Amino acid sequence: MYLSAEAIEKLEGTLKTHFLNDKAVRVNKSLGDAVGLQRIGVHLISVEPGCYSTEYHLHHYEEEAVYVLSGSATASIGEQQQRVGPGDFLGFPTNGVGHDMYNDGDEPLVCLVIGQRLEQDVGDYPRLGKRLYRNSGEWDLVDRADIVNPTRKSAPVRRV
Repeated sequence: MYLSAEAIEKLEGTLKTHFLNDKAVRVNKSLGDAVGLQRIGVHLISVEPGCYSTEYHLHHYEEEAVYVLSGSATASIGEQQQRVGPGDFLGFPTNGVGHDMYNDGDEPLVCLVIGQRLEQDVGDYPRLGKRLYRNSGEWDLVDRADIVNPTRKSAPVRRV
């Protein structure tokens, strides 16, 4: 499938606010959906000054990448802060470090965001102490402190 620059310009963007961070607001144009991609998400996003791209997070199974087209931001990559701007590329392999971007510039941050669309994924929100389990469209958000792992020798086994 093909999308011309003119067709992309005319695509109506969707205003999205992250469900865990009301300061993570972006306008999203799903280029992948427009051409029928099902296993890869490709999104043209725009983040206004003073907003985050997303809540600081990491994926355990899906890979994600960002290519900055215009604007500037401070990217949090693990515990490091990195200035990013046009032409910069960020790649986040599975089981990597937490990441987000904050538009501290004076113009919209425009990026191409690409990521896998697996049926199952586990994501962590380290700064919030939350874990998201996604399974075939169902999402379960839990407090990491409540997770019990019976395979750990020190973990208590809950009896039902």
